[in-house]
Amino acid sequence: MTITVGDKLPGASLLVLGENGPEAVSLGEKMAGRKIVIFAVPGAYTGVCTTAHVPSFIRTAGKFAEKGVEEILCISVNDPFVMKAWGEVTGAAAAGITMLADAESAFTTAIGMDFTAPPAGLIKRSARYAMLVEDGVVKVLHKEESPGACEISAGEGLLAAL
Repeated sequence: MTITVGDKLPGASLLVLGENGPEAVSLGEKMAGRKIVIFAVPGAYTGVCTTAHVPSFIRTAGKFAEKGVEEILCISVNDPFVMKAWGEVTGAAAAGITMLADAESAFTTAIGMDFTAPPAGLIKRSARYAMLVEDGVVKVLHKEESPGACEISAGEGLLAAL
């Protein structure tokens, strides 16, 4: 079942690369009592993800903060090593965006946002989406019809809905 507005997101254990290697991050703790934005991409270092999606949230991070958003999370079905390097290369880390790895696609699959495109080498990857979450409940959800599109799920598209 695909997550929808009004649903409570499941708690999940995602990964970041810490000083001593991969570290678990509780999505449930990140969401508890907070207003956050979560956006997901099909793959780190892929075209639209790197040239459009991440930059859109870098550009709009300050405007989200003005609307009371406490943190912006970027989730991808990649490993934490890749997510850390990608966050540094794109400037997302410097902009304060938290780059999280859903290495096994457990969270992505649990919310029904997974897809597979073997010709592109994308197996159990995430659909492209962006959502506003308050205390774990989805308040706004923008999912792209195609993983190659980045319009309604871009920072500007989500911001316009707030």
